[in-house]
Amino acid sequence: MKSETGFDHDLYRLFPTHRPRPEGEVEELERIWDNPKGWGLLTVVNNNYIGFFYVATAFLFFLLAGILALGMRVQLAAPLQEFLPQETYNQFFTMHGTVMMFLFAVPMVEAIGIMLLPQMLAARDLPFPRLSAYAFWAYFVGGLCFFASLFVGLAPDGGWFMYPPLTSIAYSPGINTDFWLLGIGFIEISAIAGAIEIIVGVLRTRAPGMTLDRMPMFAWAMLVFAVMIVIAFPSVILGTLLLELERAFNWPFFDPTRGGDPLLWPHLFWFFGHPEVYIIFLPAAGLMSMMVATVARTPLVGYRLNVLALVATGFISFGVWAHHMFTTDMPRVSAGYFSAASMAVSLPAGIQVFCWIATLAAGRIRWSVPALFVVGSILIFVMGGLTGVMVGMVPFDWQVHDTYFIVAHLHYVLLGGMVFPMFAAFYHWNGMTSRNPLSERLGRWVFWLMFTGLHITFLPMHLTGFMGMPRRVYTYLPDRGLDLLNLVSTLGAFTIAAGVLLFLFDLARNFRFTTDHDAGNVYGGGTLEWLPTGMYSTRSIPLVKSREPLWDDPAICDDVAAGRYFLPNSVTGLRETIITSPVNAEPQYLQLMPGPSPWPVGAAAFTAFFFLSLTVQAYAFAWFSGVVATVCVLRWLWETDRPIGQKSADIGAGIIVPIAITGPHSHGWWALNTLIVVMGMIAVMGGFSYLYLYGIHPEVWIDAPPLHQTLLVAGLLVAAMALAWAARRLLARHEAGVFPGQGPWLTAAASALVTTGALYLDVSGWQAAGLAPAASGQGATVFAMLAYQGCLAAVGIVMALYLGLRSGRGLLTTPTNVTMDVVGRFLFYAAAQGLALSLLMRLIPG
Repeated sequence: MKSETGFDHDLYRLFPTHRPRPEGEVEELERIWDNPKGWGLLTVVNNNYIGFFYVATAFLFFLLAGILALGMRVQLAAPLQEFLPQETYNQFFTMHGTVMMFLFAVPMVEAIGIMLLPQMLAARDLPFPRLSAYAFWAYFVGGLCFFASLFVGLAPDGGWFMYPPLTSIAYSPGINTDFWLLGIGFIEISAIAGAIEIIVGVLRTRAPGMTLDRMPMFAWAMLVFAVMIVIAFPSVILGTLLLELERAFNWPFFDPTRGGDPLLWPHLFWFFGHPEVYIIFLPAAGLMSMMVATVARTPLVGYRLNVLALVATGFISFGVWAHHMFTTDMPRVSAGYFSAASMAVSLPAGIQVFCWIATLAAGRIRWSVPALFVVGSILIFVMGGLTGVMVGMVPFDWQVHDTYFIVAHLHYVLLGGMVFPMFAAFYHWNGMTSRNPLSERLGRWVFWLMFTGLHITFLPMHLTGFMGMPRRVYTYLPDRGLDLLNLVSTLGAFTIAAGVLLFLFDLARNFRFTTDHDAGNVYGGGTLEWLPTGMYSTRSIPLVKSREPLWDDPAICDDVAAGRYFLPNSVTGLRETIITSPVNAEPQYLQLMPGPSPWPVGAAAFTAFFFLSLTVQAYAFAWFSGVVATVCVLRWLWETDRPIGQKSADIGAGIIVPIAITGPHSHGWWALNTLIVVMGMIAVMGGFSYLYLYGIHPEVWIDAPPLHQTLLVAGLLVAAMALAWAARRLLARHEAGVFPGQGPWLTAAASALVTTGALYLDVSGWQAAGLAPAASGQGATVFAMLAYQGCLAAVGIVMALYLGLRSGRGLLTTPTNVTMDVVGRFLFYAAAQGLALSLLMRLIPG
């Protein structure tokens, strides 16, 4: 019986076979997947190492942000304290919020995903291991440099939300704010790179037979998480760029005296910021769903309901951003809509909580340390969720907005919804990466110190909020009834710190990193990450027939270790994994995986240097860093699209699949389309900004350039789209035996040049019409969008030159040329985006 993709399901009956495998296969796999030692570890790209580095670095930022919080609590332990000066306190609370949200929470769940997903999906690795390495090193280098600004008095001090006009050049003339704006930019680039890796990995590298209905809940949660990043993060990237342009070049995006509006910033920021809460929560919820089943020793109750709840949460959360703006001059109708959406988003979260409770009730709980953290997380998160429903009601929000009640609500949600599940996961999955399990006895002390300390710290803050204590103040007056409550909160904070310190002691005593001979499945999980593994992940990629394969088939571990399933050896002598169909996980082709490389490290480091150099206005070094980063990226890509003589491979039981394909079935096509969504969302939010400012200040808008010029610009961009399409078709003729010569890359170069020419006409047309970027909100948004289009045009030119280099070396051939496929599609999109933005800005107001 064959499926729609042509895969013969009857071949599945051949697994497992009990014929002995040839000797030396395991040794060959170990040789192929072996990593460098010593300083060579900087070049590794395997998820075992990169995931561990990622988790360790994110936890380091958790500790650093916690130290800042302790300093703030000491300052607030008594009225009129002088432990921290006001300026330093402002830097502490800004860095605490920024580090926790941007450098800890999102990177931590992304790091756990990179570490666990290949094992859960029984893939040899995620499809773009060098992209994962790049994402980590950009985060590591940039994050540490960003945090170091605190030690030289240059840390941002405008709050982790950076509201203008307080962060405009008039009120924040130093470069402290610039560190935040440009630092957050490259951290978000790292997050988006990781999200692309996760989306393609979850959809295309699952083990054969692992249909969407059999995926681990964590894989579902990471898929929704990554899609939300792709949609939400472009908004904050655009917002930070606009505010930096206003500060650097006096472009009035947020200046109401010249056609801007400061409320544009919270619209852009919270379109990212409120989904951000659920971006953090959903992966933790996926971990909770898996640990609850293991703790109760029974399958999760309501698997499909949980999946629907994850998707619904992701969808509804994008309609809640103005929930943070009820105290602004918002129309009552809008406030009512966002209040209703704030209520609605709690429903899918409630579904997940009830499924967890039902699972615990249906099974028999073994009270291990993960079980304590899981149950504690449910209690804390429910308490935070109840106060969330309260602040979703507009009249109540008016009373407690910007008070310590909001601080208490936020920390209950984030600690209960993400930090406690994270500690539960540390204990639960520690056996995958350490030779020794963590101590159960010390773990119980860690839990009770943290659980007790959390309530001691944040329960009193609800009351101080009701009593009117505002957020973000570095001191308060005595005899207001706040003294004892703040002292109690400070004692609670140090109780939490004692629990974390005890956890660090346990790590130092017991944790020993390893990629094999680990402690193993200490708590009896039923999913594939507990299969016998090495650097190559699983010895052979199994056929998945259920959601808990290890529970349903006790022999699967032995069969996998004996090589009785798919890909028991390397058929090409290179690193490989199986790419499967996105819905039914049917084998489609064999992907060749890149090995260790220094180029992702170099690209990441110089990307960070580029942004940091802009911050301190070292423009020459910024240009140098940008060029070096680009060269490093192109160098690492040069190796990945390599021609190979072998066209197909037997992955087991006589199943023949091709090696490396292009087109809609390829993982590269999926990755590029995901990147296009990111670029498109930046353009959409730019269009929103343009229309928003037009609606606020239509009186300062001038007429667009004449219609005939608009038609000329549009015609050029349509021609560029046609050339991009033709370049790929010219190369395709090579399959029919027609040598295309240098035509494909020259046609692609022509597309990039025509797009650039259209951009030049667009810019000169607006200048001739009398529009200047510093004159009005219209000029600022128009030229900002044209600058963004210019970035895409510049990337297109670099891509076309790269094609020329490959063509000159005889590497631009078919049928499997990924480079041409990616470049052609990118150039087509760049021209299409230019056409859409040009028509929007020229036809409105006309």
